[in-house]
Amino acid sequence: MNKGINNLCNNRQMLLSRRDALKGLSAGFGYMAFVGLASQAAVISPLAPRRPHFVPKAKRVIFCCMRGGPSHVDTFDHKPALVRDKGKELPKFRNRELMPSPWEFKRHGQSGLQVSELFPKLAQHADDLCLLNGMYSSVPAHPQSFLQLHTGSFQFVRPSIGSWVLYGLGSENQNLPGFISLCPPDNVGGAQNYGSAFLPAFYQGTKIGNFNQNIKAASLRNLGNQNMSGKLQRRQLDFVQSLNRDLLDHKKQSSQIEGVIESYELAFRMQSAVPELMDANDENESMLEQYGINNRATENFGRQCLMARRFAEAGVRFIEITHGNWDQHRNLNAALTRNCAATDKPLAALLKDLKERGLLEETLVVWGGEFGRTPHIRQDDGRDHNSTGFSFWMAGGGVKGGMVHGATDEHGVAAVENRMHFHDLHATILHLLGLNHEKLTYKYAGRDFRLTDVHGEIAHDIIA
Repeated sequence: MNKGINNLCNNRQMLLSRRDALKGLSAGFGYMAFVGLASQAAVISPLAPRRPHFVPKAKRVIFCCMRGGPSHVDTFDHKPALVRDKGKELPKFRNRELMPSPWEFKRHGQSGLQVSELFPKLAQHADDLCLLNGMYSSVPAHPQSFLQLHTGSFQFVRPSIGSWVLYGLGSENQNLPGFISLCPPDNVGGAQNYGSAFLPAFYQGTKIGNFNQNIKAASLRNLGNQNMSGKLQRRQLDFVQSLNRDLLDHKKQSSQIEGVIESYELAFRMQSAVPELMDANDENESMLEQYGINNRATENFGRQCLMARRFAEAGVRFIEITHGNWDQHRNLNAALTRNCAATDKPLAALLKDLKERGLLEETLVVWGGEFGRTPHIRQDDGRDHNSTGFSFWMAGGGVKGGMVHGATDEHGVAAVENRMHFHDLHATILHLLGLNHEKLTYKYAGRDFRLTDVHGEIAHDIIA
C-alpha cells in the first residue's frame, strides 16, 4: 500500500490543475463577465456544468468521423454533369478523365433530398439530414487536414474541438469523462485529435479502444483495482487525499496538487460508471439487431454508435466515433461499397434511437472526414484527395433537416456556393451549443486563443 501511495504522489507533477482552469475561465474565457452569477458548483469543479453564452439549440455532439476522405460525388453530392462529360479532361487537370459515380442517386423523404444508393437506410432519414455540400479545407494531405478538422490548425498544437466544448460547457455527469473518443486513429495526428494542448489536462478527451480494432474488447486501462475492494480503495484514497491537502495547505498554492486531487476523485467515480455504459448486455435483441451488432460487417461500428447513444444519454458532452479507411485511390467500387455497408445501418439506427428517446433535438450529430475525393481519375476504379470541395452532414441539435446547404461546381471539384471551411464548421457547431466562438478564449503565452483563431462564419441558414 505504501508503494502505491508513493507512486500516486510521485505522479502528481504530470497533471494540470483546477486553479489553471479557473484562471483561464476568468482571464481568457471571460466566464464571470458573460455568465453573471455562477453557481457554487461551477466554481468548485472545472468540469461542472456551466451556462453557455446564450440559449443553445444542442446540449451535446456526436461526431461520426470517417477517416480517409469519403467520396462526396458517390455519396451525397449528385453530379449529373459527370455522366454527360464522362471521359473528358478538365483544363486544369491534364491526363485525368472525369468519372461518373457508379451508383445511382435517388430522392428521398418529403424533402426530396438526393442520396446515393450506397446509403439506403440512412436515406430513410433524409428529412432529418442537412447536407453541407460546400465544404473545403486548407490541405489535401491526411495528417494535416485531419488535424485541422479536429483542432482548427494543421501547423501548431492546439486544443481539439471536444476539449473546447468541454471547457466552455463543463460536463453533465460528474462520474464520466465529458469528452470521449472511441477508436481514434494513431497515424494522423494521434492524441492531438482529442488532446487539450494548452488547456488544462482535465479537458482532454478520454480514448477508448484502438482504430480498426473491435470496440467490444476495449477497456480503460488501469481503471479497476484487482487488489482492493471499493471500500478499501476509498479508505486509501481518503488517506492519499489528506496528504495532498496537507501539502497544499503547506504550500498555500499549488496547481499541480489541486489537479491531482481533482483527477483522483473523478477516476474513482469512473470505475463503476464507465464499464456499465460500455456493456451493452442490458440492451434487448431488437436493439442490437437495429444497430447491426449481430452482423459481422456492421458489428464494430454498430457498437460504437450504440455506445455513443448510451454516453449521450448519460450526459457526456462530446463523443467521437471513428470508421476507416475511406482513402480509395483504387478499388473504389468494392471498398466504398464495403465502407458504406458497414456504417449505413448503424448510422440510421443512431438517428432513429436518438429520435425515439427525445434526444435528437438536443444532440447534434455530425458526419464527415478530412476531405473528399476527386471526380476525375488517374487510374480506373479510384479517386484521389480533394480538399477544395466535399460533403458533410448534420442532423438534430437545432439544424434544419431535409435541406442542402452549399454546392460544388457542376463536376464536384471545388466548393462554389455557401462555402464552409472547417473554421466555419467549428463556429457553427459552437453556436448551436450556445457558445460564441469569438468569446470562447483561453489566455496562453500572452494572448487569447480560440478554436477558430481569427476565422469562422456561422452558417445561420441551416439553423432551425
